[in-house]
Amino acid sequence: MSLLERLNDDMKQAMKNKEKEKLSVIRMVKASLQNEAIKLGRELTEEDELTIISRELKQRKDSLHEFEQAGRQDLVDKIQNELAVLEIYMPKQLTEEELTEIVKEAIAEVQASSKADMGKVMAVIMPKVKGKADGSLVNKLVLQNLS
Repeated sequence: MSLLERLNDDMKQAMKNKEKEKLSVIRMVKASLQNEAIKLGRELTEEDELTIISRELKQRKDSLHEFEQAGRQDLVDKIQNELAVLEIYMPKQLTEEELTEIVKEAIAEVQASSKADMGKVMAVIMPKVKGKADGSLVNKLVLQNLS
């Protein structure tokens, strides 16, 4: 089942269950997917869909951080609910141990020896973990393993 079909099914279910917040998030994701398809002028691949959902997740996480700093608990709760809905559509996230293993393999692959080689290492890792790991965590692990 494609992501769009899954979103449509979940949207119908949210309507039946009168889950306004979930319905709102699903509609927003569908709109983002459709806008991207129009922008690209072609059908979206699974990777494109994953990129869009990752972008939406990142935007929410950034907003969450801002709202927490501003002390807006009402908005923090709303964003946390949106994040929970979005995470349903993401692939299973890698554990820190699995990520560390991927980082070590990438460092060995590019024969990196210092922080100056960080870009090369990240270029190898990110396509492998796209959508399955947070970029800031990957960045932190690469720094730890290069120093």
